[in-house]
Amino acid sequence: MDEQKIKRINELYRKSKAEGLTEAEKKEQKLLRQEYLDTIRRNLRGQLNNIDVQQKDGSIINLGEKFGNKKGN
Repeated sequence: MDEQKIKRINELYRKSKAEGLTEAEKKEQKLLRQEYLDTIRRNLRGQLNNIDVQQKDGSIINLGEKFGNKKGN
């Protein structure tokens, strides 16, 4: 998600608190927020897939491989 979209999310938030949003702006805000959350989830999933955990027996397990890199994430 680019910086311009994040600025637009913040503009819509401030406007909603100050004077309210039109229906079109509410839809835009909802879509932008969903895109933002999807981006955050994808980034977090990518980080978690690259974590290795050492077990008590000394073996090392990659969390992404252990939990299957779920489709759609």
